[in-house]
Amino acid sequence: MGADCGQTHARQHHCSGCGMKPPVKPPLTSSGTAAAKPVAKRPGFPVRLEIDAGTPSATKKIAHRAHPERATGIFDQKMPAKAALPSGVGLDSRAVRARMVHKLAAQGISDAQVLAAMGHVERHRFVDTALVNQAYEDTSLPIGLGQTISKPNVVARMLELLRQGAGSPAGKLGRVLEIGTGCGYQAAVLGELATEVYSIERLRGLHDKARENLRAFRLANVHLLFGDGMVGYAKGAPYAAIIAAAGGEAIPTAWVEQLAVGGRLVAPMHIAGGAGGGQALVLLDKTAQGVTQTVLEAVHFVPLKSGTS
Repeated sequence: MGADCGQTHARQHHCSGCGMKPPVKPPLTSSGTAAAKPVAKRPGFPVRLEIDAGTPSATKKIAHRAHPERATGIFDQKMPAKAALPSGVGLDSRAVRARMVHKLAAQGISDAQVLAAMGHVERHRFVDTALVNQAYEDTSLPIGLGQTISKPNVVARMLELLRQGAGSPAGKLGRVLEIGTGCGYQAAVLGELATEVYSIERLRGLHDKARENLRAFRLANVHLLFGDGMVGYAKGAPYAAIIAAAGGEAIPTAWVEQLAVGGRLVAPMHIAGGAGGGQALVLLDKTAQGVTQTVLEAVHFVPLKSGTS
């Protein structure tokens, strides 16, 4: 019945059967043509959605790779970039990381491979959402459970020291043991510099967080372990290099035993008689003749603890 009425209206001015009135003719202009009806302007999207569409967040980029079937709607629309974006937007940009690398070089980091690795790994993916605006500042940030992500300068400095002692400037480090995975950032950078990385974390919550953070990077040469870092990981030994992100009263014997001859260990350690009884960065170089220890600059790391939690 509805279809019949539609055909009738195409031929007649009025249909008493359906009660519909004939269409109103538009007014004519002085020239005899139909006047154009003004078109109401459609409201735009909220600002937040427009920014997200033009500059996808880190979370959306990960979701896009993991679930390409979700790449529909607003995320596929090519929307014009805004002239000025608020702070915290655009952290995926290489330029943001390039500025951090430039600062590291100005602070004395000279190893080209370390600088390249620091510029490649996106640090903002490893910090809490509320702190992403500080991700590329030279500062340590809390990551939960009383732990922190180290300053970019400290990470770069320790990795450069590792390469100077245990790796060829022209090649990669061999197998590396990291004590204290934390959020996984340093493990990701090590994955760029070493052939194989074993990273151990004693806190289950951080171990799980690091696994989630690193999932999108798909680093086949990085292995995350949950366990007591003070005993190291004998199954992966010997290691060309060992790096620790927590400082104790002494370097555990297990670390020295698992370090290969010709390898280097870099870790913070409490120094007796030091300024305020604080920590300093310590190098251990293992040779066929024994182990030599070198004390460097003062640092501040979380305390080294045994056991798991």
